[in-house]
Amino acid sequence: MAHKISFLSFLAILAALQLATAVDYTVTNTATATPGGVRFTNDIGVEYTTQTLASATSFIWNTFQQNTENDRKNVASVSVFIDDMDGVAYASNNEIHVSARYIQGYSGDVKTEITGVLYHEMTHIWQWNGNGQAPGGLIEGIADYVRLKAGYAPSHWVQPGQGDRWDQGYDVTARFLDYCNGLRDGFVAELNKKMRDGYNDGFFVDLLGKTVDQLWAEYKAT
Repeated sequence: MAHKISFLSFLAILAALQLATAVDYTVTNTATATPGGVRFTNDIGVEYTTQTLASATSFIWNTFQQNTENDRKNVASVSVFIDDMDGVAYASNNEIHVSARYIQGYSGDVKTEITGVLYHEMTHIWQWNGNGQAPGGLIEGIADYVRLKAGYAPSHWVQPGQGDRWDQGYDVTARFLDYCNGLRDGFVAELNKKMRDGYNDGFFVDLLGKTVDQLWAEYKAT
């Protein structure tokens, strides 16, 4: 039975990947004359980035259990730009902008790091945000949760149980969401689904039977 379930899961992922490639992805290096733009070309490349976008989309759909078009945002295309800018990256209007300066200054495995960044930013493309009502820290935490589950969490991230607030964002909130998902498999997918039309902290009670503050206290005590 377990083999049958695993095979069906494989088929679902394969189907999602085929659909994900139907989205149009474009990658443009606008910083080719800069050291970071050159490093992007040499160490990462347009072809790899395009493949990563499709893989990330498939992974996100699977993580969010978005099996049909009606479950997902209507996104026909995603464009990535490697720009000569400060910061790391941001997503807006189905575009992802990645900093060539960050690529240049990164001292580790830059290809793996940017892969993780792309998974994070692609999550912003596809996730629901409660019509703007959800805490920013939760939005960023869900994006880093996807990055965590995809296997691209950097070594400098906080360890489970660390952090000051559940909605502190990024790695802190990602670790907390991973804990919550361990209490109820599929929790993050269901939370994202609830955030399609709005947001309130009561979603945690609906899904896990406890307030988010109770859950955070128990998480911190583990």
